[in-house]
Amino acid sequence: MKHFYSDFIKGLWRENPTFRLLIGLCPTLAVTNNALGGFSMGVSTAFVLILSSTMISLVKHLIPDKVRIPAYIVLIATFVTILELFMNAYLPAIYAQLGIFLPLIVVNCIILGRAEAFASKMPVSRSIFDALGMGFGIIWALTSIGIMRELFGTGQVFGFQVMPSSFEPIGMMTAAPGAFITLGTAVAIVTYISDRIAKKHAKGKKATE
Repeated sequence: MKHFYSDFIKGLWRENPTFRLLIGLCPTLAVTNNALGGFSMGVSTAFVLILSSTMISLVKHLIPDKVRIPAYIVLIATFVTILELFMNAYLPAIYAQLGIFLPLIVVNCIILGRAEAFASKMPVSRSIFDALGMGFGIIWALTSIGIMRELFGTGQVFGFQVMPSSFEPIGMMTAAPGAFITLGTAVAIVTYISDRIAKKHAKGKKATE
């Protein structure tokens, strides 16, 4: 049970793909100009990550080592296609907002990286918990970036007015520079908090010795 907890929790903070590992940043910068875009991309990526990691862990012994990467990409592409068809049919507005970055989930290094580094080596149960942790880590990271950009860029969050009428929107926050500014600020905050926690943990451990 301890392994399951560790596999899950690391993706939320210690090895968060966006704020700690800094991978898969292309969609992070492109579609987080509002909270809905960030949340939608986070959920879409998590959906593909969880299903592909589970499937790869299930069939890893059936895939020849020489073709494992192409095989992983085919499996990932299958789930991305399912997601695309579903969103195009039932969520056309979100499908249009995510645009080209939805099919590009196929080559997202977060998903392929977890498949190669974890799912292909671990049992199905641990692969699921790892994918869940990484998936939820992506969701909260992209959503929080989207919230901050939309809040300061338009005064709204998920389309609802939050700031007072006297608030002057910062238009740059919903443009490309705002993506880099918000991501950089978030990474700095998360790194600072992580370092403080690590130092506190080290000090407490030293005191007990």
